[in-house]
Amino acid sequence: MSTIKTIIFDFGDVFINLDKEGAVQNVLTLFELDELPEDLIAINTLYEQGLISSEEFIEFYTDNFPKLSKNNIIDAWNFILKDFPEERLKFLQKLKLENKYKLILLSNTNDLHIKWVQEQVPFYTEFKDCFDKFYLSHEINLRKPNDDIYNFVLNQNKLKAEECLFIDDTKDNTDTASKLGIHVWNIDETKENIIDLFSIKEDLF
Repeated sequence: MSTIKTIIFDFGDVFINLDKEGAVQNVLTLFELDELPEDLIAINTLYEQGLISSEEFIEFYTDNFPKLSKNNIIDAWNFILKDFPEERLKFLQKLKLENKYKLILLSNTNDLHIKWVQEQVPFYTEFKDCFDKFYLSHEINLRKPNDDIYNFVLNQNKLKAEECLFIDDTKDNTDTASKLGIHVWNIDETKENIIDLFSIKEDLF
């Protein structure tokens, strides 16, 4: 008998493909930097946590990099977002239809990225409708890997950690969840696919 009653999914590199390395390289080239300085990382984190608005975020970059336009900044920020294979939507829709598990999305994301996804992914609404709860870091002012975001999800939904499976491509994120007693799958997006969940993690189901 399965102990898993709730599956909590990350979004990037679980459903939508990301180009993290390409995005960093693109930014370094565009901004004429050798590495990302701490203040940029800090502002990105604040933005992802919804603690500053898109306008403030863009203004910070245009003030610091006056050669670049608002559109340059937005394009560079969204460079990381790639395709969303439809087979992953179909997998999720089947899971929703079977109605065996509570399905939750828990993503570190931000207003500009979600707007891009809404415009570029034709089935975004169908995707969102598959979830019982849809948590985006900038909307709840919490972000992974801080443990408060996991406790928030557990408490809001009256979940037991040991009855949840959390799937994320970032090891820091799954490590924190694991310490709280949540089952985890640190998915390797280079060779694993969410559609194979039940064969890869069959020991849990």
